[in-house]
Parts: sequence; C-alpha cells; structure tokens
Amino acid sequence: MHYIPPTPTTAAARDEAEVTIFPAIDALMEKTGIRPKDIDILIVNCSLFSPTPSLSAMVVNKYKLRSNIKSFDLSSMGCSAGLISIDLARDLLQVHPNSYPLVISTEILTSPNYYKGSERAMLLPNCLFRMGGAAIILSNKWRESARAKYKLVHVVRTHKGADDKAYRCIYEQEDKEGKVGINLSKHLMVIAGEALKSNITSIGPLVLPASEQLLFLFTLIGRKMFNPKWKPYIPDFKQAFEHFCIHAGGRAVIDELQKNLQLSSEHVEASRMTLHRFGNTSSSSLWYELSYIEAKGRMKKGDRVWQIAFGSGFKCNSAVWKCNRTIRTPTDGPWQDCIDRYPVHIPEIVKL
Repeated sequence: MHYIPPTPTTAAARDEAEVTIFPAIDALMEKTGIRPKDIDILIVNCSLFSPTPSLSAMVVNKYKLRSNIKSFDLSSMGCSAGLISIDLARDLLQVHPNSYPLVISTEILTSPNYYKGSERAMLLPNCLFRMGGAAIILSNKWRESARAKYKLVHVVRTHKGADDKAYRCIYEQEDKEGKVGINLSKHLMVIAGEALKSNITSIGPLVLPASEQLLFLFTLIGRKMFNPKWKPYIPDFKQAFEHFCIHAGGRAVIDELQKNLQLSSEHVEASRMTLHRFGNTSSSSLWYELSYIEAKGRMKKGDRVWQIAFGSGFKCNSAVWKCNRTIRTPTDGPWQDCIDRYPVHIPEIVKL
C-alpha cells in the first residue's frame, strides 16, 4: 500500500499474511513447548482479507497440521472477531476438553478492499488500520492450566444488527464510480455507545459487587417510576477490574469509553499507547494492550482484566480474564524495543 501507485494485489496480501501470522505462531510454540501436531482446533480471524484457500488452510499447509483438525476461518466480523474466536474456542473446549485450540487474530491490509476512490467516509479505513497479528493457545488440561498466565472467566457478546443504522454503520459498498470500499457512518460513535450500554447491562451482574448492583437497580427503578430525567447511575467498574483493554479503534473510541466508565488515565494507558505505537490493528489490538501491561510489570496474581472490543454488524464484545500468577516483565514481544519510552504525552492538538 506504500508503493506509488499502491499495488493491493492478492499475491502481496498473501505475503503480508505470512509475514504477520507465521512469526506469531512460531513465538507461541517456542514459549509453550506445544508442537504443531498437538493442535486439535484452529481458529483464524481477519476482517479485510478473505482469500481462497482460506488463511486457516494456509496455516494448516505451513505447519502440516493433522488431517482431522477442526478448522475455522472467520472473516468480515470487524475488530471484535478476536473475542468471538475466544468464545468459539471456549465452546469447542467444552465438547473436546483435551484439545489444544490455537486462535490467531490478525489484520491484513494489502487486499482488494483498498479503496481507490474519493469519498471521504470511505477513505478513512485506508488510513486508520494497520497490519498486526497475535496467536493464543487455550487449554482445559490441568497441567497447562496450572502454568497458564490467565483464566478465562466470562465472555459476553452483544449484537445490534437488528437495527438498520447499526447494521449499516460500517458497510462495504461501491461508490458512485463503482469503486469498492468500506463506509464509516457519522453515527458510528452513537451506535457504539448504545452497544456498550447493552453489553454493560449483561456483564455488570457477573462482575460487579452487590453494592454497585443495588445502586444501579435503585436508580433504574427510580427513573422508571418517579423521574425519567434522573441521571442514570454508571457502576464503578474499577471495583471489578484492575486492568482495562479497550479496543484501540481510534482516539474518539478511547476518549468516549474513558468518560462513560469514569476511568483514570492509567486505566486507558495501554489502549492509548497501543494506538500511538501500532495504530488500529483490528482484532489483535487487545492482545497488544495486554502485552503492554505485562511489559510494564503491572500484571499481578489475582488481577482481573476486562477486554472490550467493537466490530461491524454492529457488535460489542467483552472478555474477562483473571491472572493466575504474577507475570514477570517479558524480554521479548512487540514492546521489547520501545517500552522504556512509554507512556508518552499525546497532545490534544498537534500543530502542523
């Protein structure tokens, strides 16, 4: 895409996929000691690039995975696909408890979805997204669970696709000249806020202490029975979580969630710094943020993490993790060459 003129070919996109996915898998297998022949379930998600054969088939071919592997390739689900993949892996583990699911969340940019027209709302995705990838192994086996870094506690998924505005707020289409691109609606942030409210309503009772739930309930009853103008009570999620990983979809997304959830600058630091350093890497951004917290040496045993992701459809998905052990500051990973420089100050206005 940086060539002049850009050359968004399928061959270039395949090369980019290999450069993104294979090193992530290699690093994961080196750390865990799991071999390719141990993998029973493979789930790959990518929003913008959906080739034939699929990306999951590409991984099977590269690592010569077993012929009876359960393979899934998720596409066009937007930035929340990473948590959808985790939810799918969890469900599959309930049916196949001795399996090793390998989940790969990635974003490939050099694809036919590169927009070549002049519509402003369709040009933005060309500038917003970045290439990125992450690989995760899940397991139900007690030996692996004992040395695993995190335990998956909850996954809550909200889908607002029944509403026409929500359905079309991130929409692939042709412009007046017949050039294909993705249109981002001006109503996107409002729709994301509504989806977040629905998701919070579902996840709140699962994670909030009783005192916060009662305050929320009393306020809700009061607004319905006495005065609808009462300000709705926003539960204090800081009592339920030590760390927050908000999808680095853009500055406005992080600002809005920090305001609505009443979070401090430190709570959204991982999201802001990930956006600053890597941009919007779609479904893999949450794992870059989790890696940032680890690289800063902040992840302690018993800490609870809330991952929040948004995606086309429109979807808002949450995952809750609990840290099994204090994480030593890693000497590798995406932040190894720059973590000492972060956090950096990000001004409100940049003079050009």
